[in-house]
Amino acid sequence: QMKYATYQSYLKALRLRAGIAFPFTTHTARHTFATLITLEQGVPIETVSKMLGHSNVSMTERYAKVTPQKLIVEFERFLSFTEDMQMSI
Repeated sequence: QMKYATYQSYLKALRLRAGIAFPFTTHTARHTFATLITLEQGVPIETVSKMLGHSNVSMTERYAKVTPQKLIVEFERFLSFTEDMQMSI
């Protein structure tokens, strides 16, 4: 089991290595990972849930949020799909 202080020092080292100037918490890092790094890239929420070590998807849904950009992309995909359906009818 890793000590909390050790974990915090690793987190700080990763933050500095990534060039992130502001401090962040584990909670913020998990939100960022769930939303921007995985879901925004099309990784299924079930996979993200396992990556975060959650026992069920409902916990992951608390971390992962739909960004406005993702909403626009998905809505445009939906519109394209419905247009294709109308053409085939």
